[in-house]
Amino acid sequence: MNKSTRSYKGQKALSNFFVNLTLIIICVIWLVPTLGIFITSFRNSEDIFKTGWWTVFPHKAFIKTGEINIDPAVDVNGPITIEGVTHTFEEWRAGVVMPDGSQMTWYGNKRTRLVETQALKWQWFETTLSLDNYKNVLTGKEIHFKDGSGQEITRKGNDLSSAFLNSIAVAVPATVIPILIACFAAYGFAWMNFPGRKLLFTMVVALLVVPLQIALVPILQDYTRLNLNGTFLAVWLAHTGFGLPLAIYLLFNYINQLPRDILESAFIDGASHFTIFTNLILPLSFPALASFAIFQFLWVWNDYLVALVFLGDKNRVITSALAALVGEKGQDWHLLTSGAFISMLLPLAVFFALQRYFVRGLLAGSVKG
Repeated sequence: MNKSTRSYKGQKALSNFFVNLTLIIICVIWLVPTLGIFITSFRNSEDIFKTGWWTVFPHKAFIKTGEINIDPAVDVNGPITIEGVTHTFEEWRAGVVMPDGSQMTWYGNKRTRLVETQALKWQWFETTLSLDNYKNVLTGKEIHFKDGSGQEITRKGNDLSSAFLNSIAVAVPATVIPILIACFAAYGFAWMNFPGRKLLFTMVVALLVVPLQIALVPILQDYTRLNLNGTFLAVWLAHTGFGLPLAIYLLFNYINQLPRDILESAFIDGASHFTIFTNLILPLSFPALASFAIFQFLWVWNDYLVALVFLGDKNRVITSALAALVGEKGQDWHLLTSGAFISMLLPLAVFFALQRYFVRGLLAGSVKG
């Protein structure tokens, strides 16, 4: 092995190292907050306000060992002396380390007059994790929990289960319908000769740069005249129209690169266009279909604007329900995080089920020959 070969291999190894390191850093930056939100969704509200999500793992922490009731005669608005140590209420509430190494923390607000004594000990795993937060956001029942000041809070649940089902009812047809239409259109543009084919395809590609927001008001006016506004059919048609340009372009690139010999042999044997499409094109185009299905499903599932305009609160989807949850319960982190992960379950399942076809379909038509 000569010197230049060794140098090349060394540079390649160094380059691979930095690429892999960069990818690891990006993954960690994305996964750490996601993991924090995921763990928070299983914690109760009182623990969330007291400690960070990382405390579910083994760590040293101050564990409650007793309580001290403050005399009602003590003025809590000024300096407060406890066991010879004087601090303000804010400092006691944040926690004060005593000379013997223990910690004293004021629990709740000034009216509670309760101070917890705490000792520094190893805490292995948090045992208060539960599915209560998910039960609370999936039902419309009353929710009872304590806030950061220790007060008992009672609120009405948001019943995200119906919104979740509405999102499925919107996303599945809004994914399947444009795929079916785009398959026929892409096959026609790729393998059928008809007047104006290139012009029509150019117009379809040009629609990719048109923002959907400019079409919302005209479509809404038409829906109002046709009495479609607020129905699932309205949002299906809207998502189909907005998704067709990308679907046709993506599928055309893939279908256009399929081996010509196979189709010519089918034509010689007397097969019709419909037979060729159903028996050859669709099975061979599955990677491209799966790739677009991921794009379309994630876009429709996470869509807020189109669903808000054409459905409103009549058939509220998961994004609208989460927005309402933020507005009504913006301080209830245990409910917000569990609601967020409920909305992520189905998109993650769809992506992981089809991800092996994702890159193949995404690169369709990018390499020729």
